[in-house]
Amino acid sequence: MDPDFWKQAWREGRTRFHQERISPMLAAHWDAIGAPRDSRVFVPLCGKTLDMPWLVERGHRVLGVELSPVAVDDFFDALGVTPGIHQTAYGRHHVAGPYELILGDAFALDPAALADCDAVYDRAALIALPPDMRGRYLRELYAGLPPGCRGLVVTLEYPQNEKEGPPFPVREAEV
Repeated sequence: MDPDFWKQAWREGRTRFHQERISPMLAAHWDAIGAPRDSRVFVPLCGKTLDMPWLVERGHRVLGVELSPVAVDDFFDALGVTPGIHQTAYGRHHVAGPYELILGDAFALDPAALADCDAVYDRAALIALPPDMRGRYLRELYAGLPPGCRGLVVTLEYPQNEKEGPPFPVREAEV
């Protein structure tokens, strides 16, 4: 997927994928991850998901990565906080308390950027990518997570011929 597709979707408000509530799958299954309090949770392609404050309420720190400045700005505006901002090789970091959102390309992250992540929560990143990009996503991003990192990946499955993605179906066998 072309990064400009997602940036334009956010600019134009074409964000039906954004949920105005906590993901029921997160609430139902997060405890099975066993991430201790004060763990750092990586949230790829985070948008402005309300799942991040839910994770923080449970004592976690969040590292999100997002392409859209609209999503990042909206997230912090909704929290009512002004983040500190600094530039790194990975992109522009927005930091406020337990939240760190990198405005940049998830594929630019390397193991050093993810080194202190204890868990990963992927509600919509994998299904946002077409099949030909998912292998790269796993090789370049998931492979950069430290040993022992556990995660929750939420996908959906439907006959591919019924709908042109995104979201794209991800079969259980592929997960």
